[in-house]
Amino acid sequence: MSKKPSRRPRAYEDQDFLHSPDARALRILSEYVEPNSRFKHYRIEDTIIFFGSARIPSRDDAEKALADVKAAGGDSAAAERRLDMSQYYEATRELARRLTEWSKGLEDKGRRFVVCSGGGPGIMEAANRGASEARGINVGLNISLPFEQADNPHISRELVFEFHYFFMRKFWFAYMAKAVIVMPGGFGTLDELFELLTLLQTGKIRKHMPMVLFGSKYWAEVINFNALEKYGTIDPSDLELFFRTDSVDEAFEFVTEQLKTYSLASPGARL
Repeated sequence: MSKKPSRRPRAYEDQDFLHSPDARALRILSEYVEPNSRFKHYRIEDTIIFFGSARIPSRDDAEKALADVKAAGGDSAAAERRLDMSQYYEATRELARRLTEWSKGLEDKGRRFVVCSGGGPGIMEAANRGASEARGINVGLNISLPFEQADNPHISRELVFEFHYFFMRKFWFAYMAKAVIVMPGGFGTLDELFELLTLLQTGKIRKHMPMVLFGSKYWAEVINFNALEKYGTIDPSDLELFFRTDSVDEAFEFVTEQLKTYSLASPGARL
């Protein structure tokens, strides 16, 4: 009795094919279609995104680490610096909480101005944590990395996203955002900041998108924006693309006033 020939799986069920170079376009498309479907299902209309370092700890963790170093008789300089930087974790947490409480009080039927982070630890965790403490739904756009960035525990479970492609993750940041808070950060934060500044400067983002650079001393040392203007590589008006502050109160007032004026009174295009 002859054996029946084995059947190949359907193309959309063939894991070897789906993970092959030939199916790259399908994988890219899936990182657009699946998040879009979930955002629609949970009625997420737009977001406030928080960028910042994954290495900045909470105040409690930084204080404990400093106490441990001192107890062990070690060099406490690095631990003291981390404790100082923890102010940005706590500012992020407080600002995300206040913005979430404000957005929940809006009359809009959809979920407006939902806090969104990159889904990892540090400043990202602080943003999701603050939103969660305000009992607000919040978003984490995580990225698969060789050293496995795990999603933080404060993201709304139904809105944890895992991306393979950085550019698709960055698309969703830009596409959904109506405001941006940028805390001190490293290469990843700088990459995200300058991509959005470039899109705003060139008009590729057509919506009004207020941006806050939080931490005046940090940003003044890390990026000399005034030198860019001085040497003519940017226009003086480009310095108006962002608002610099060290105050949670100022950041909250700036963002909410901008959103009330440009997003609630006259909703614009996403990009």
